[in-house]
Amino acid sequence: MKETANTAASPRYPIGDLARRTGTKVQTIRYYESIGLLPEPARTAGNQRVYRQDQLDRLSFIKHARDFGFPLDAIRELLEMTDKPAASCAEADEIVSRHLGEVQRRIGSLQALEGELARMLESCSHGTVADCRVIGVLSDHEKCDATSHEPVETMPYRSTD
Repeated sequence: MKETANTAASPRYPIGDLARRTGTKVQTIRYYESIGLLPEPARTAGNQRVYRQDQLDRLSFIKHARDFGFPLDAIRELLEMTDKPAASCAEADEIVSRHLGEVQRRIGSLQALEGELARMLESCSHGTVADCRVIGVLSDHEKCDATSHEPVETMPYRSTD
């Protein structure tokens, strides 16, 4: 990677500093590079990654968008828009609108799950496992009192990077 006068004078961050400054794990940074969300950094003579301020800013954007639950494809689209600052933000609005709809759908599913779990506990006689309402409902989906028998999508495990 050829350095210009502008890039040579800008702050440089080793991957560990970049990780600390953004609250992102080193492995996650490498992953974002491998899928093209974050450009490959320059390398030192010792082959260590060295990041510029614009890469730190981009990673901060990605991290913040992930904190809002945006999928990587949506983040990629949003990042592409940042290259065209004079363009309309209608596409960004559409991405956020789609994401909001998905969040609202998940909230509805979680509220249905909350209701069913509360009903399971309320109807349990707290006797033996053989008569346990919780075990019975989990063993036979037809015993659910919920109006919707759609499985609730569980939230995937997300690290706190």
